[in-house]
Amino acid sequence: MKTDSLQKVRKHLRELEKTMLLESEKRLLKIKDIHPQQQHALRNLIHYLTLRSEDIRELQDSLHTHGLSSLASSESHIHRQIQSILQWLKQDYSAAELDECTYEFGSSQIEQRSKILFGEKNENGTPFIMVTFDVSFAQDYALIKALLQNGMNVARINCAHDNEEIWAAMLHQLEKACHETGLNCKIYMDIAGPKIRTLLINKGHKKGKVKIKEGELIWLADHAKHFAKDDIVINPNVPGIVSMIKKGERVFIDDGMIEGVVETIKQEGAAVRIVRISSGKPQIKSQKGINFPDSEISVSPITDFDKACLPFICKYADLVGYSFIRNADDLKNLHDALNELSAQPPNIIMKIETPESVKNLPDLLIEGMRQKAFGVMIARGDLAVEIGFERTGEIQDEILWICEAAHVPVVWATQVLETLNKTGIATRSEITDAAHAVMAECVMINKGEHTIKVIETLRNVLHRIGGHHIKKRFTFRPLGIAQKFINEK
Repeated sequence: MKTDSLQKVRKHLRELEKTMLLESEKRLLKIKDIHPQQQHALRNLIHYLTLRSEDIRELQDSLHTHGLSSLASSESHIHRQIQSILQWLKQDYSAAELDECTYEFGSSQIEQRSKILFGEKNENGTPFIMVTFDVSFAQDYALIKALLQNGMNVARINCAHDNEEIWAAMLHQLEKACHETGLNCKIYMDIAGPKIRTLLINKGHKKGKVKIKEGELIWLADHAKHFAKDDIVINPNVPGIVSMIKKGERVFIDDGMIEGVVETIKQEGAAVRIVRISSGKPQIKSQKGINFPDSEISVSPITDFDKACLPFICKYADLVGYSFIRNADDLKNLHDALNELSAQPPNIIMKIETPESVKNLPDLLIEGMRQKAFGVMIARGDLAVEIGFERTGEIQDEILWICEAAHVPVVWATQVLETLNKTGIATRSEITDAAHAVMAECVMINKGEHTIKVIETLRNVLHRIGGHHIKKRFTFRPLGIAQKFINEK
Protein backbone atom coordinates (compact mmCIF):
# COMPACT_ATOMS: atom_id res chain seq x y z
CA MET A 1 0.00 0.00 0.00
CA LYS A 2 2.80 2.38 0.97
CA THR A 3 4.66 1.55 -2.25
CA ASP A 4 1.55 2.33 -4.35
CA SER A 5 1.11 5.62 -2.53
CA LEU A 6 4.72 6.61 -3.14
CA GLN A 7 4.41 5.71 -6.81
CA LYS A 8 1.41 8.04 -7.03
CA VAL A 9 3.42 10.82 -5.39
CA ARG A 10 6.33 10.20 -7.75
CA LYS A 11 4.05 10.34 -10.80
CA HIS A 12 2.46 13.59 -9.63
CA LEU A 13 5.86 15.20 -9.04
CA ARG A 14 7.11 14.11 -12.47
CA GLU A 15 4.02 15.63 -14.09
CA LEU A 16 4.58 18.87 -12.19
CA GLU A 17 8.22 18.98 -13.24
CA LYS A 18 7.33 18.40 -16.87
CA THR A 19 4.72 21.18 -16.81
CA MET A 20 7.15 23.60 -15.14
CA LEU A 21 9.87 22.93 -17.71
CA LEU A 22 7.50 23.28 -20.66
CA GLU A 23 6.06 26.51 -19.26
CA SER A 24 9.46 28.07 -18.69
CA GLU A 25 10.76 26.99 -22.09
CA LYS A 26 7.72 28.51 -23.80
CA ARG A 27 7.87 31.81 -21.92
CA LEU A 28 11.62 32.33 -21.99
CA LEU A 29 11.49 32.48 -25.79
CA LYS A 30 9.25 35.56 -25.53
CA ILE A 31 11.06 37.43 -22.74
CA LYS A 32 13.98 39.55 -23.95
CA ASP A 33 16.65 41.82 -22.47
CA ILE A 34 16.80 40.19 -19.05
CA HIS A 35 19.95 41.05 -17.10
CA PRO A 36 22.44 38.14 -17.29
CA GLN A 37 22.47 37.82 -13.49
CA GLN A 38 18.67 37.52 -13.41
CA GLN A 39 18.35 34.47 -15.64
CA HIS A 40 18.07 31.92 -12.81
CA ALA A 41 15.62 34.15 -10.95
CA LEU A 42 13.39 34.45 -14.02
CA ARG A 43 13.34 30.71 -14.60
CA ASN A 44 12.63 29.99 -10.94
CA LEU A 45 9.81 32.55 -10.88
CA ILE A 46 8.10 30.89 -13.84
CA HIS A 47 8.54 27.46 -12.24
CA TYR A 48 7.00 28.71 -8.99
CA LEU A 49 4.06 30.44 -10.66
CA THR A 50 3.38 27.29 -12.66
CA LEU A 51 3.29 25.27 -9.46
CA ARG A 52 1.11 27.81 -7.64
CA SER A 53 -1.44 27.92 -10.43
CA GLU A 54 -2.55 24.43 -9.34
CA ASP A 55 -4.01 23.03 -6.12
CA ILE A 56 -1.40 20.65 -4.70
CA ARG A 57 -2.60 20.45 -1.09
CA GLU A 58 -3.39 16.74 -1.40
CA LEU A 59 0.11 16.11 -2.77
CA GLN A 60 1.60 18.11 0.10
CA ASP A 61 -0.28 16.01 2.64
CA SER A 62 1.03 12.83 1.01
CA LEU A 63 4.60 14.15 1.00
CA HIS A 64 4.31 15.15 4.65
CA THR A 65 2.83 11.76 5.59
CA HIS A 66 5.80 9.96 4.01
CA GLY A 67 8.33 12.19 5.79
CA LEU A 68 9.31 14.08 2.63
CA SER A 69 9.54 17.81 1.96
CA SER A 70 6.05 19.29 1.51
CA LEU A 71 7.50 21.97 -0.81
CA ALA A 72 6.74 24.73 1.70
CA SER A 73 9.57 27.24 2.19
CA SER A 74 10.99 26.24 -1.21
CA GLU A 75 10.10 29.40 -3.10
CA SER A 76 13.68 30.34 -3.96
CA HIS A 77 14.53 26.94 -5.51
CA ILE A 78 11.26 25.19 -6.30
CA HIS A 79 12.35 23.05 -9.27
CA ARG A 80 15.47 21.76 -7.54
CA GLN A 81 13.38 20.93 -4.46
CA ILE A 82 11.07 18.76 -6.57
CA GLN A 83 14.12 17.10 -8.10
CA SER A 84 15.56 16.42 -4.63
CA ILE A 85 12.34 14.70 -3.55
CA LEU A 86 12.29 12.64 -6.73
CA GLN A 87 15.90 11.58 -6.10
CA TRP A 88 14.79 10.20 -2.73
CA LEU A 89 12.11 8.32 -4.68
CA LYS A 90 14.81 6.72 -6.91
CA GLN A 91 14.53 9.11 -9.85
CA ASP A 92 17.88 9.38 -11.64
CA TYR A 93 19.14 12.69 -13.02
CA SER A 94 22.30 13.43 -14.91
CA ALA A 95 24.40 16.35 -13.61
CA ALA A 96 23.22 18.46 -16.56
CA GLU A 97 19.55 17.81 -15.74
CA LEU A 98 19.78 19.04 -12.15
CA ASP A 99 18.64 22.64 -11.75
CA GLU A 100 21.51 24.90 -10.63
CA CYS A 101 19.10 26.98 -8.53
CA THR A 102 19.54 25.19 -5.20
CA TYR A 103 18.49 26.41 -1.75
CA GLU A 104 21.98 27.79 -1.17
CA PHE A 105 22.04 29.50 -4.56
CA GLY A 106 18.59 31.10 -4.19
CA SER A 107 19.36 32.31 -0.67
CA SER A 108 22.69 33.79 -1.77
CA GLN A 109 21.02 35.65 -4.65
CA ILE A 110 18.54 37.34 -2.32
CA GLU A 111 21.31 38.14 0.15
CA GLN A 112 23.54 39.66 -2.55
CA ARG A 113 20.74 41.83 -3.91
CA SER A 114 19.80 42.93 -0.41
CA LYS A 115 23.37 44.14 0.11
CA ILE A 116 23.26 46.06 -3.18
CA LEU A 117 20.03 47.76 -2.13
CA PHE A 118 20.39 48.20 1.62
CA GLY A 119 24.12 47.96 2.31
CA GLU A 120 25.97 45.97 4.96
CA LYS A 121 24.07 44.82 8.03
CA ASN A 122 25.35 45.60 11.52
CA GLU A 123 23.64 42.48 12.83
CA ASN A 124 22.99 39.19 11.07
CA GLY A 125 19.74 37.26 11.42
CA THR A 126 17.41 40.28 11.34
CA PRO A 127 16.10 42.46 8.49
CA PHE A 128 17.55 45.83 7.55
CA ILE A 129 15.81 48.79 9.20
CA MET A 130 14.58 51.80 7.23
CA VAL A 131 13.58 54.96 9.12
CA THR A 132 11.37 57.72 7.71
CA PHE A 133 12.84 61.21 8.25
CA ASP A 134 10.70 64.05 9.55
CA VAL A 135 11.23 67.74 8.75
CA SER A 136 12.65 68.17 12.27
CA PHE A 137 15.52 65.82 11.39
CA ALA A 138 17.04 68.60 9.28
CA GLN A 139 18.11 70.29 12.52
CA ASP A 140 18.50 67.23 14.78
CA TYR A 141 21.97 65.81 14.33
CA ALA A 142 21.89 64.04 17.72
CA LEU A 143 18.79 62.06 16.80
CA ILE A 144 20.17 60.95 13.44
CA LYS A 145 23.40 59.85 15.09
CA ALA A 146 21.42 57.90 17.70
CA LEU A 147 19.33 56.24 14.99
CA LEU A 148 22.49 55.06 13.24
CA GLN A 149 23.96 53.73 16.47
CA ASN A 150 20.74 51.87 17.25
CA GLY A 151 20.55 50.03 13.94
CA MET A 152 19.17 52.27 11.17
CA ASN A 153 20.46 50.98 7.81
CA VAL A 154 18.39 53.08 5.40
CA ALA A 155 17.20 56.68 5.69
CA ARG A 156 13.87 57.39 3.96
CA ILE A 157 12.89 60.82 2.65
CA ASN A 158 9.37 61.17 1.29
CA CYS A 159 9.43 63.71 -1.54
CA ALA A 160 5.70 64.31 -1.09
CA HIS A 161 6.71 66.51 1.84
CA ASP A 162 9.09 69.47 2.29
CA ASN A 163 11.49 70.60 -0.46
CA GLU A 164 15.02 70.20 -1.82
CA GLU A 165 16.49 72.64 0.70
CA ILE A 166 15.14 70.63 3.63
CA TRP A 167 16.09 67.30 2.03
CA ALA A 168 19.63 68.58 1.55
CA ALA A 169 19.79 69.63 5.21
CA MET A 170 18.63 66.15 6.28
CA LEU A 171 21.27 64.52 4.10
CA HIS A 172 23.97 66.84 5.44
CA GLN A 173 23.16 65.78 9.02
CA LEU A 174 23.15 62.12 7.95
CA GLU A 175 26.48 62.41 6.15
CA LYS A 176 28.02 64.08 9.21
CA ALA A 177 26.68 61.34 11.52
CA CYS A 178 27.91 58.54 9.23
CA HIS A 179 31.38 60.12 9.13
CA GLU A 180 31.58 60.50 12.91
CA THR A 181 30.23 57.03 13.78
CA GLY A 182 31.89 55.13 10.94
CA LEU A 183 28.49 53.59 10.14
CA ASN A 184 27.02 53.40 6.65
CA CYS A 185 23.45 54.28 5.71
CA LYS A 186 21.71 54.04 2.35
CA ILE A 187 19.46 56.88 1.17
CA TYR A 188 15.96 56.06 -0.06
CA MET A 189 13.72 58.75 -1.60
CA ASP A 190 10.05 58.28 -2.51
CA ILE A 191 8.64 60.10 -5.51
CA ALA A 192 5.22 61.39 -4.50
CA GLY A 193 3.12 60.14 -7.40
CA PRO A 194 -0.38 61.47 -8.17
CA LYS A 195 -2.05 62.89 -5.06
CA ILE A 196 -5.69 61.82 -5.32
CA ARG A 197 -7.03 63.78 -2.36
CA THR A 198 -10.21 65.53 -1.28
CA LEU A 199 -10.65 69.16 -2.20
CA LEU A 200 -13.92 70.65 -0.95
CA ILE A 201 -15.10 73.08 -3.64
CA ASN A 202 -18.62 73.90 -2.48
CA LYS A 203 -20.13 73.46 0.97
CA GLY A 204 -17.41 73.48 3.63
CA HIS A 205 -14.66 74.78 1.34
CA LYS A 206 -13.85 77.77 3.57
CA LYS A 207 -13.41 75.69 6.75
CA GLY A 208 -11.81 72.79 4.89
CA LYS A 209 -14.25 70.29 6.39
CA VAL A 210 -17.91 69.36 6.19
CA LYS A 211 -20.21 67.17 8.28
CA ILE A 212 -21.70 64.08 6.68
CA LYS A 213 -24.02 61.25 7.67
CA GLU A 214 -24.62 57.69 6.48
CA GLY A 215 -27.11 57.55 3.62
CA GLU A 216 -26.23 61.05 2.45
CA LEU A 217 -25.44 61.80 -1.20
CA ILE A 218 -22.23 63.64 -2.02
CA TRP A 219 -20.68 64.51 -5.38
CA LEU A 220 -17.34 64.03 -7.08
CA ALA A 221 -16.82 66.70 -9.72
CA ASP A 222 -14.18 68.85 -11.39
CA HIS A 223 -15.97 72.11 -10.54
CA ALA A 224 -18.92 73.40 -8.50
CA LYS A 225 -21.02 74.67 -11.41
CA HIS A 226 -24.67 73.56 -11.52
CA PHE A 227 -24.68 72.48 -7.84
CA ALA A 228 -26.86 73.94 -5.08
CA LYS A 229 -25.03 75.76 -2.28
CA ASP A 230 -25.78 72.96 0.23
CA ASP A 231 -24.44 70.16 -2.00
CA ILE A 232 -21.22 68.54 -0.81
CA VAL A 233 -18.90 68.54 -3.83
CA ILE A 234 -15.39 67.06 -3.81
CA ASN A 235 -12.76 67.58 -6.47
CA PRO A 236 -10.41 64.53 -6.45
CA ASN A 237 -7.54 66.90 -7.26
CA VAL A 238 -6.34 64.95 -10.35
CA PRO A 239 -7.86 65.89 -13.74
CA GLY A 240 -9.92 63.20 -15.44
CA ILE A 241 -10.53 60.99 -12.38
CA VAL A 242 -14.29 61.61 -12.29
CA SER A 243 -14.71 60.45 -15.89
CA MET A 244 -12.99 57.14 -15.10
CA ILE A 245 -15.37 55.91 -12.38
CA LYS A 246 -18.57 53.95 -13.01
CA LYS A 247 -21.89 53.26 -11.35
CA GLY A 248 -21.70 50.67 -8.55
CA GLU A 249 -18.00 51.18 -7.83
CA ARG A 250 -16.80 51.89 -4.31
CA VAL A 251 -15.12 55.07 -3.12
CA PHE A 252 -13.03 55.19 0.07
CA ILE A 253 -12.09 58.45 1.78
CA ASP A 254 -9.54 59.08 4.56
CA ASP A 255 -7.79 55.67 4.62
CA GLY A 256 -11.11 53.83 4.30
CA MET A 257 -12.76 55.56 7.27
CA ILE A 258 -15.59 56.64 4.95
CA GLU A 259 -17.07 54.34 2.32
CA GLY A 260 -19.36 55.35 -0.50
CA VAL A 261 -20.81 53.76 -3.62
CA VAL A 262 -21.22 55.53 -6.95
CA GLU A 263 -24.97 55.73 -7.42
CA THR A 264 -25.31 57.70 -10.65
CA ILE A 265 -23.10 59.34 -13.26
CA LYS A 266 -24.28 62.66 -14.61
CA GLN A 267 -22.76 65.32 -16.82
CA GLU A 268 -21.90 67.49 -13.83
CA GLY A 269 -20.26 64.68 -11.85
CA ALA A 270 -20.60 61.36 -10.01
CA ALA A 271 -23.15 60.99 -7.20
CA VAL A 272 -21.79 58.92 -4.30
CA ARG A 273 -23.99 57.49 -1.54
CA ILE A 274 -22.26 57.31 1.87
CA VAL A 275 -22.78 53.77 3.21
CA ARG A 276 -20.34 53.68 6.14
CA ILE A 277 -18.60 56.13 8.48
CA SER A 278 -16.09 54.53 10.84
CA SER A 279 -14.51 57.73 12.13
CA GLY A 280 -15.47 59.17 15.51
CA LYS A 281 -16.12 62.49 13.79
CA PRO A 282 -18.56 62.12 10.85
CA GLN A 283 -16.92 64.63 8.54
CA ILE A 284 -14.89 64.93 5.36
CA LYS A 285 -11.78 67.13 5.48
CA SER A 286 -9.80 68.57 2.63
CA GLN A 287 -6.51 66.89 1.69
CA LYS A 288 -7.60 63.40 2.76
CA GLY A 289 -6.80 60.45 0.47
CA ILE A 290 -9.38 58.97 -1.89
CA ASN A 291 -9.21 55.39 -3.14
CA PHE A 292 -11.15 53.79 -6.01
CA PRO A 293 -10.58 50.03 -5.50
CA ASP A 294 -13.04 48.91 -8.19
CA SER A 295 -12.20 51.51 -10.83
CA GLU A 296 -9.72 51.44 -13.69
CA ILE A 297 -7.87 54.65 -13.00
CA SER A 298 -5.49 55.48 -15.83
CA VAL A 299 -3.18 58.12 -14.36
CA SER A 300 0.57 58.23 -14.85
CA PRO A 301 2.36 57.43 -11.57
CA ILE A 302 5.06 59.96 -12.54
CA THR A 303 3.79 63.53 -12.19
CA ASP A 304 5.42 66.76 -13.37
CA PHE A 305 6.42 67.38 -9.76
CA ASP A 306 8.11 63.95 -9.64
CA LYS A 307 10.02 64.71 -12.85
CA ALA A 308 11.27 67.92 -11.27
CA CYS A 309 12.50 65.93 -8.23
CA LEU A 310 14.34 63.25 -10.22
CA PRO A 311 17.59 65.19 -10.80
CA PHE A 312 18.00 65.69 -7.03
CA ILE A 313 17.11 62.03 -6.39
CA CYS A 314 19.61 60.81 -9.00
CA LYS A 315 22.32 62.96 -7.44
CA TYR A 316 21.87 61.90 -3.82
CA ALA A 317 19.75 58.74 -3.48
CA ASP A 318 20.78 55.09 -3.59
CA LEU A 319 17.17 53.96 -3.90
CA VAL A 320 14.02 55.51 -5.36
CA GLY A 321 10.56 54.43 -4.19
CA TYR A 322 7.97 54.23 -6.96
CA SER A 323 4.45 54.97 -5.70
CA PHE A 324 1.20 53.80 -7.31
CA ILE A 325 2.88 51.66 -9.95
CA ARG A 326 0.34 49.52 -11.80
CA ASN A 327 1.99 47.71 -14.72
CA ALA A 328 5.25 46.93 -16.49
CA ASP A 329 4.97 50.00 -18.73
CA ASP A 330 4.93 52.22 -15.64
CA LEU A 331 8.19 50.63 -14.49
CA LYS A 332 9.78 50.99 -17.91
CA ASN A 333 8.85 54.67 -17.99
CA LEU A 334 10.66 55.37 -14.73
CA HIS A 335 13.71 53.36 -15.83
CA ASP A 336 13.87 55.43 -19.01
CA ALA A 337 13.50 58.71 -17.10
CA LEU A 338 16.26 57.78 -14.66
CA ASN A 339 18.63 56.58 -17.39
CA GLU A 340 18.26 59.91 -19.19
CA LEU A 341 19.47 61.70 -16.06
CA SER A 342 22.25 59.44 -14.82
CA ALA A 343 24.66 56.78 -16.02
CA GLN A 344 24.27 55.11 -12.61
CA PRO A 345 20.72 55.87 -11.46
CA PRO A 346 19.38 54.76 -8.07
CA ASN A 347 17.88 51.29 -7.84
CA ILE A 348 14.08 51.17 -7.89
CA ILE A 349 11.85 49.93 -5.07
CA MET A 350 8.38 49.20 -6.48
CA LYS A 351 5.63 50.04 -4.00
CA ILE A 352 2.83 47.49 -4.27
CA GLU A 353 -0.26 49.36 -3.12
CA THR A 354 -2.96 48.96 -5.78
CA PRO A 355 -5.05 45.97 -6.94
CA GLU A 356 -3.49 46.33 -10.40
CA SER A 357 0.05 46.09 -9.05
CA VAL A 358 -0.89 42.93 -7.13
CA LYS A 359 -2.47 41.30 -10.19
CA ASN A 360 0.44 42.37 -12.40
CA LEU A 361 3.17 41.48 -9.90
CA PRO A 362 4.79 38.75 -12.06
CA ASP A 363 5.02 41.09 -15.07
CA LEU A 364 6.40 43.86 -12.85
CA LEU A 365 9.06 41.51 -11.50
CA ILE A 366 10.02 40.37 -15.00
CA GLU A 367 10.33 43.99 -16.16
CA GLY A 368 12.46 44.69 -13.08
CA MET A 369 14.77 41.83 -14.02
CA ARG A 370 16.13 43.92 -16.87
CA GLN A 371 18.19 45.54 -14.07
CA LYS A 372 20.80 43.91 -11.88
CA ALA A 373 18.90 44.63 -8.68
CA PHE A 374 15.57 46.10 -7.58
CA GLY A 375 13.20 45.67 -4.68
CA VAL A 376 9.52 45.55 -3.74
CA MET A 377 7.82 47.41 -0.91
CA ILE A 378 4.57 46.03 0.51
CA ALA A 379 2.91 49.41 1.14
CA ARG A 380 0.20 48.04 3.38
CA GLY A 381 -1.59 51.35 4.04
CA ASP A 382 -3.08 52.07 0.62
CA LEU A 383 -3.00 48.36 -0.24
CA ALA A 384 -5.31 47.50 2.67
CA VAL A 385 -7.76 50.22 1.66
CA GLU A 386 -7.71 49.17 -1.99
CA ILE A 387 -8.07 45.40 -1.60
CA GLY A 388 -9.93 45.29 1.74
CA PHE A 389 -8.47 45.00 5.22
CA GLU A 390 -9.61 41.38 5.56
CA ARG A 391 -7.46 40.35 2.56
CA THR A 392 -4.30 42.20 3.58
CA GLY A 393 -2.79 39.31 5.55
CA GLU A 394 -3.33 36.88 2.67
CA ILE A 395 -2.03 39.22 -0.03
CA GLN A 396 1.09 40.33 1.86
CA ASP A 397 2.11 36.68 2.26
CA GLU A 398 1.52 36.01 -1.44
CA ILE A 399 3.72 38.98 -2.35
CA LEU A 400 6.46 37.70 -0.03
CA TRP A 401 6.35 34.20 -1.59
CA ILE A 402 6.37 35.40 -5.19
CA CYS A 403 9.17 37.89 -4.57
CA GLU A 404 11.26 35.19 -2.91
CA ALA A 405 10.71 33.00 -5.98
CA ALA A 406 12.02 35.92 -8.07
CA HIS A 407 14.98 36.43 -5.68
CA VAL A 408 13.75 39.98 -5.03
CA PRO A 409 14.30 41.68 -1.63
CA VAL A 410 11.14 42.96 0.07
CA VAL A 411 10.51 45.96 2.33
CA TRP A 412 7.78 45.48 4.95
CA ALA A 413 6.12 48.88 5.37
CA THR A 414 3.33 50.94 6.95
CA GLN A 415 2.29 51.17 10.60
CA VAL A 416 5.04 48.93 11.98
CA LEU A 417 4.84 49.52 15.76
CA GLU A 418 2.89 52.68 14.96
CA THR A 419 1.21 53.02 18.38
CA LEU A 420 4.54 52.56 20.14
CA ASN A 421 6.06 55.26 17.95
CA LYS A 422 3.26 57.72 18.73
CA THR A 423 2.55 56.96 22.40
CA GLY A 424 5.55 55.06 23.75
CA ILE A 425 3.50 51.90 24.42
CA ALA A 426 2.96 49.08 21.90
CA THR A 427 -0.25 47.13 21.45
CA ARG A 428 -0.15 43.32 21.57
CA SER A 429 -1.38 43.02 17.99
CA GLU A 430 1.33 45.26 16.55
CA ILE A 431 4.03 43.26 18.34
CA THR A 432 2.67 40.18 16.55
CA ASP A 433 2.61 42.12 13.28
CA ALA A 434 6.22 43.24 13.81
CA ALA A 435 7.25 39.62 14.33
CA HIS A 436 5.81 38.76 10.92
CA ALA A 437 8.13 41.35 9.39
CA VAL A 438 11.05 38.94 9.82
CA MET A 439 9.85 37.32 6.59
CA ALA A 440 11.03 40.41 4.68
CA GLU A 441 14.55 41.67 4.00
CA CYS A 442 13.91 45.21 5.27
CA VAL A 443 11.40 46.82 7.65
CA MET A 444 10.26 50.44 7.32
CA ILE A 445 9.43 52.58 10.35
CA ASN A 446 7.38 55.75 10.01
CA LYS A 447 8.25 58.99 11.77
CA GLY A 448 7.18 59.44 15.39
CA GLU A 449 8.16 60.66 18.85
CA HIS A 450 9.62 57.34 20.00
CA THR A 451 11.62 56.13 16.99
CA ILE A 452 14.64 55.00 19.03
CA LYS A 453 12.40 52.88 21.26
CA VAL A 454 10.70 51.45 18.17
CA ILE A 455 14.04 50.36 16.71
CA GLU A 456 15.10 48.77 20.01
CA THR A 457 11.78 46.91 20.31
CA LEU A 458 11.80 45.86 16.67
CA ARG A 459 15.34 44.48 16.86
CA ASN A 460 14.41 42.59 20.04
CA VAL A 461 11.28 41.08 18.49
CA LEU A 462 12.97 40.20 15.20
CA HIS A 463 15.98 38.67 16.92
CA ARG A 464 13.73 36.44 19.05
CA ILE A 465 11.50 35.32 16.19
CA GLY A 466 14.29 34.98 13.63
CA GLY A 467 15.11 31.42 14.60
CA HIS A 468 11.53 30.25 14.16
CA HIS A 469 9.98 31.78 11.06
CA ILE A 470 11.35 29.34 8.47
CA LYS A 471 9.69 26.45 10.32
CA LYS A 472 6.18 27.58 9.38
CA ARG A 473 4.56 25.15 6.94
CA PHE A 474 2.25 26.55 4.27
CA THR A 475 -0.16 24.63 2.07
CA PHE A 476 -0.38 25.49 -1.60
CA ARG A 477 -3.90 26.20 -2.76
CA PRO A 478 -3.90 27.97 -6.12
CA LEU A 479 -2.84 31.63 -6.14
CA GLY A 480 -5.00 33.92 -8.23
CA ILE A 481 -1.90 35.93 -9.19
CA ALA A 482 -0.20 32.79 -10.50
CA GLN A 483 -3.28 31.55 -12.36
CA LYS A 484 -3.69 34.94 -14.09
CA PHE A 485 -0.05 34.86 -15.23
CA ILE A 486 -0.03 31.23 -16.41
CA ASN A 487 -3.39 31.46 -18.19
CA GLU A 488 -2.42 34.55 -20.17
CA LYS A 489 -1.48 33.70 -23.73
